[in-house]
Amino acid sequence: MSNIPETGRTPRVRIRLVVVQILVVSLLLTLGGRLWHLQIREGERYAEKASGNRVQRVVQPAVRGAILDARGAPIADNETRLVVSASRTELLKAPDRGRAVLTRLAGVLGLPARELMDKVRLCDSKTPRPCWNGSPYQPIPLTDEATARQALQIRERSEQFPGITAEPTAVRRYPGPGGANTAQVLGYLSPVTDEELRAAQTSDSPYLRSDQVGRSGLERQYDDILRGRAGITEYEVDHLGRVIGRSGDTPATPGANLITSIDARVQRIAEYELNEAMKAARKDWDRNTRRNYEADSGAVVVMEARTGRIVAMASNPSYDPNAWVGGISAKDYRKLTGENSNHPLLNRAIQGVAAPGSIFKVIPTVAAVNAGYPFDGRYECSSSYSIGGRSFGNFESKAYGPIDLGRALEVSCDTVYYRLAHEEWRKDGGLTPKKGAKDWFYRTAHQFGLGKTTGVDLPNEVTGRVPDHRWKQEYWEANKDSWCEHGKRDGTMLEQFSWENCRQGNQVRAGDSVNYSIGQGDTLTTPIQMATIYAALANGGTLYTPSVGKAVVSADGRKIREIEPKAHGKLPMDRVTRDKMDQALAGVATARGTAGWRFVGWPQEQIPIRAKTSTAEVFGKQTTSWFATYTDDYAVVLTISQGGTGSGGSAPAVRKIYNALYGVAEDGTIDRSRALLPTPQRKLPAIRPDGSIDAPRIRAYRPGAEGPAERPLRREP
Repeated sequence: MSNIPETGRTPRVRIRLVVVQILVVSLLLTLGGRLWHLQIREGERYAEKASGNRVQRVVQPAVRGAILDARGAPIADNETRLVVSASRTELLKAPDRGRAVLTRLAGVLGLPARELMDKVRLCDSKTPRPCWNGSPYQPIPLTDEATARQALQIRERSEQFPGITAEPTAVRRYPGPGGANTAQVLGYLSPVTDEELRAAQTSDSPYLRSDQVGRSGLERQYDDILRGRAGITEYEVDHLGRVIGRSGDTPATPGANLITSIDARVQRIAEYELNEAMKAARKDWDRNTRRNYEADSGAVVVMEARTGRIVAMASNPSYDPNAWVGGISAKDYRKLTGENSNHPLLNRAIQGVAAPGSIFKVIPTVAAVNAGYPFDGRYECSSSYSIGGRSFGNFESKAYGPIDLGRALEVSCDTVYYRLAHEEWRKDGGLTPKKGAKDWFYRTAHQFGLGKTTGVDLPNEVTGRVPDHRWKQEYWEANKDSWCEHGKRDGTMLEQFSWENCRQGNQVRAGDSVNYSIGQGDTLTTPIQMATIYAALANGGTLYTPSVGKAVVSADGRKIREIEPKAHGKLPMDRVTRDKMDQALAGVATARGTAGWRFVGWPQEQIPIRAKTSTAEVFGKQTTSWFATYTDDYAVVLTISQGGTGSGGSAPAVRKIYNALYGVAEDGTIDRSRALLPTPQRKLPAIRPDGSIDAPRIRAYRPGAEGPAERPLRREP
């Protein structure tokens, strides 16, 4: 009986042994197949990769090129700092993995030893900051604030600091000559991203993990030429990562220098006067909202009329570009980007949009002439104009009777343009536009360059808006569902507005047309667009592409590439119309026009100035102040958001900028010796034999009681 269980278990044991044998054979076959795949089929590829692992590249960053003003003054350059770095490969050779060396170094630098040890550890998903996220073969910077005495101690006691170097290194700085900030124009640098590292890994100029690249402004626009080409040293290493020799060395090529059309002296005055105008506006009482004007932001552009080159461009609020040097702190970053920051990184000269108001009237003036209305015809300037029971008033309800288009520009008569726009709207078919309608008023705005970027050599320029039939249709299609969902015929004012737009939001109504004719409603422009238009009026009708870059000069000074001005269009008007408009705009700055009280005493005979004021209404906000001007040499446009009237808020600052440019005193006398730039700067700065650029010394700008026009910046002897 006892043998029966033994006999019963035998088949089961055999089955188990067979299963185990099958599993073992399967594993051996799988392993063998994988080895064949790796060694035979993919052997060459992996051998190539293994070979590559024996060579490690160390990148030496190139010195970044400088950005200079039109006379050679540096507005962005480099300063030499003593940077203490550690070679992780050398530290790991020590039995304690470099702890003793870093502890001694911490004593010399006056830093916690733990901080230095953290900086040389390699980053991974589990390692907190600080840590090193670059190549383990790359020198790891520990501090860029070492003193000469500390550097000397490290060098003299080199045997105590194996793997530690103290070398002078170029670090970006923004010196602000004469107090010129130029922040939004210059832009800033920030660390390279992982994506950029990967993209440049096999290029001629790969990035270091610690590299800084341009993120906005000129630093971004001209990053390729400013950055230069990094140097590469190739080291042979063994399978443990130890360096056994050097296999190649390509020296770094420094970046080229960028000469701009910015004049640091004029830039400083533009920044100062814009800020002063905003401060003054905040002291003025707004009788419409029954509180002082907020004057929360503003911008000014000074442009050469015959080239489109930018002499000054200021945006307010601003910031110190040096805040980015060496890495910006989280606290400072919140100040620049937080909800309550008012967005100082925004360049409002090219990114700030607002209804232009009356400075826009040069466009419907040309449109009316092109539509067949004589410039010298008689047009009724009444105190108001009614459409469908709604009254559209003239500014402050003034009436001037029958006047021509020139006089309408001088006194900024809204009702003249209301009538012309309404009449053209009806001719084109009103709510049901005719096929092939001329659409003069909207077409002319596009011909003036609105509704698209000017092409200025600065990143992230915005287009503004011309609210024509096409825009209306696209806007309606994008918002129709929301309007229809929330609209009510007998609801609140907002609900009634939504209900009406749900049904007719794609139509250009009569009210839209007349509002548009005076630069109101849905019309949006930028200061750079309006400066380009007024510069074209000054030069006879050529629309130049605005530019800041003037020339690129190699680091050794041997190669110079000038950036020539480029025209991109002509204003759609003949010479006769331009000359009549020119005369009318000159009248604006005299006793005949709306800005005459701000230009009392201006030497109009010697330096003719033309101007247009604007007080643009914005729903839910205080009025936007605009002032657009030009002389034979320059166009100057200044705007202040929630800043009041054009002549009240913006004109005083523009007058002072012109005073400084031409050396004009408040009483109208001209002192050419005090003029900063009576004619645009044509020549490039002198380049010395060693490639350096002759830079003028500029005194800090300290306006006194007489004002900046009486104490301009000068080059010191």
